[in-house]
Amino acid sequence: MFKIKGFRLKASTVNIVRNGLKPFIRIAWPFIPALIVFMAIGFVVHESQLVEQYYSTGIYPFIAIVFSYLSNLIPFSLWDIFWMATVLIVIAGILMALIRKVKFSRLVLRIAQTAALLYTFFYLIWGFNYFRPKLETRVGWEKPKSEETVFRTILDSMILRTNLTHIPISPDDYPMIDSLVEKSYQNNSSILGISYPNGSRRPKTMLFSSFFAKSGVSGYFGPFFNEVHLNYYLLPMEYPFVLAHEKAHQFGITNEAEANLAAFIVCTTSADQRLQYSGYVNLLVYFLSDAANLKDSKEFIRKIEKPVILDLRFQRRHWQGLQNKTLDQVQTAANNAYLKTNHIEEGVKNYNQVVGLVMSWYYNETRKIQKKD
Repeated sequence: MFKIKGFRLKASTVNIVRNGLKPFIRIAWPFIPALIVFMAIGFVVHESQLVEQYYSTGIYPFIAIVFSYLSNLIPFSLWDIFWMATVLIVIAGILMALIRKVKFSRLVLRIAQTAALLYTFFYLIWGFNYFRPKLETRVGWEKPKSEETVFRTILDSMILRTNLTHIPISPDDYPMIDSLVEKSYQNNSSILGISYPNGSRRPKTMLFSSFFAKSGVSGYFGPFFNEVHLNYYLLPMEYPFVLAHEKAHQFGITNEAEANLAAFIVCTTSADQRLQYSGYVNLLVYFLSDAANLKDSKEFIRKIEKPVILDLRFQRRHWQGLQNKTLDQVQTAANNAYLKTNHIEEGVKNYNQVVGLVMSWYYNETRKIQKKD
């Protein structure tokens, strides 16, 4: 009798434990992989070479091939549809909670579970690229010894080349430009330290281009579906550069300054004048911004020829006319927080750091030529 009672006691205890675990698992399971990813990030932040070896050049290219192939079957943006549907579902959930069709606590739980799953998914399919080594480390560049001298030399060269390559670009050129950008990425894959082809990249127009134009967004990469997005209001002179920038993100280049550098190299090393002009004129803006601190900054501006000046003025007026200051400030703050969360300490200022990267690239390319001679 004692053994049988003991057995019954143990069985009931097991049932109690099981009945208690089931609801706990139903609630907690989305947070478990998120916690694992969070802990993994804490580790790989200090192990960038492991990220490069096993994720960025190992796992991620396979992910990019599969996801880009699937997303390319759909001509419109899957990411735009996804986030719009998510916002509508959240709004519907809040309304149902207000009229007491759904418990508010249950709604909060579902939102938290979904956020945990999206957090996990984001880092697994693309986000771990944030923790790979910097481009200068990956390709073994040395920093210029005299930065101001190099800066002045490059700025002079950039102004000259911008003037020489000036050419009108038409939207009719976009399909050809896309193929030329791809060809240039293939030619520069070793310089940029990327895996080519890394899937395929079909540029898609943002479904909400007007909204994004108001907040100053000319393009973005949607990692959930491995999609390259361009704003409908993008100017033809910007198209090759912005396209190359967003494609850089698809190749696993997460750093904004590095994506700008990749776009610059891809455009300016192309044999096509349209790509060259777009690369030079869009980078010239960053260099002129830094040159404003020089006493003789106006001397550099005087060297820019009138057709280029007119393009730059039109570009400024174009985006200012579309801008909504409130949306722009909100987007900038959100992007700044997002970049800092992903260990881009400079936040949105990271974009401007392309100047230093271009100087490093020029400096190291010049050294290569000198060694050959």
